[in-house]
Amino acid sequence: MDPNDTAPACDSCELSLDRRRFLQGVGFASLAVLAGLGVPRGVALAMTPVPTRARRLLAGNPTYPIPAADGVQIDHDQEVILVRWQGAIYAFNLSCPHQRTALRWNEGAGQFQCPKHHSKYRPDGTFVSGRATRGMDRFSMTRAGNEVVVDVNAMHKEDHDQAGWDTAVLHV
Repeated sequence: MDPNDTAPACDSCELSLDRRRFLQGVGFASLAVLAGLGVPRGVALAMTPVPTRARRLLAGNPTYPIPAADGVQIDHDQEVILVRWQGAIYAFNLSCPHQRTALRWNEGAGQFQCPKHHSKYRPDGTFVSGRATRGMDRFSMTRAGNEVVVDVNAMHKEDHDQAGWDTAVLHV
């Protein structure tokens, strides 16, 4: 501790939680709420977004383990959303294509939603409703063994690159 620092140390403070413990608590609370609403545990687990980090960078591109089951993983550091849904894997830009606000996963509705103007998207990034005029921006991906390599320099916008957008998917 810096002797010139007058702020009290919080290392032993009971209210001090590290990020991982906080997120685990939020995840468990979400599962409890979903269970209370009668949502089966397996469905609730698949629909609860999991904060994730890239396993490593490969030529500047983040890599992630291939998800074992349907679900949503959000990497805020790399601004990537990784989704496994109905036998396919998608990698999306975290930002809404309308005004670049970070998208959120709406567990109850099973879709992404922009908190700013309420645009909604299916798990495959298809636009449903709201002010946006196109689907979520997809990244190209490749499979490397048991990992997905997301090419963050190859982003496909549905209205400008429909063919690239349609093929930016891995089937598992």
